[in-house]
Amino acid sequence: MLYFIGLGLGDERDISLKGLDAVRSCSRVYLESYTSILPGVDKKALEELYGKEITIADREFVEEKAEEIIDGSDTDNVAFLVVGDPFGATTHTDLWMRAREKHIPTETIHNASIMNAIGICGLQLYRYGEAVSIALFTENWRPDSWYDKIKANMKLGLHTLCLLDIKVKEPSLEALARGKKVYEKPR
Repeated sequence: MLYFIGLGLGDERDISLKGLDAVRSCSRVYLESYTSILPGVDKKALEELYGKEITIADREFVEEKAEEIIDGSDTDNVAFLVVGDPFGATTHTDLWMRAREKHIPTETIHNASIMNAIGICGLQLYRYGEAVSIALFTENWRPDSWYDKIKANMKLGLHTLCLLDIKVKEPSLEALARGKKVYEKPR
């Protein structure tokens, strides 16, 4: 079984009891580490609570080594942990689809995500339009594709949830141009 388990938004104790039971039944546990982070929570705290060793799965790992996560999950339980809810990013859906294509049994254990926790600000969830992602600007790159979506939401009288890009482990442009992988500091 390949479990997709949401960790919630707060700390290591936000995992549901169902999620915790699933993690503890797994022979391998992967923590997706590039679409979101649990501020102030490290891998060791998760491992101590869950009673399992955790493999950090950055963007490169999930996108280029997805088969490593999937392989063997037809006979062993494997967990793919995601901050928030498991299907808040397209890469997670891609992993699920790959598993399904191989007839690997999957189970999803949902949790709170920014998509529903935003209700704490007092705005009604049903009054939100399309959410947008705003990339971290660089000196030479300032995408504005999000602007038209915000404008369209405003025209309809809807709120817009703006998701701000984080850079956890990104290669530098100079290194990529030279065919090397040198990573910038997280920001």
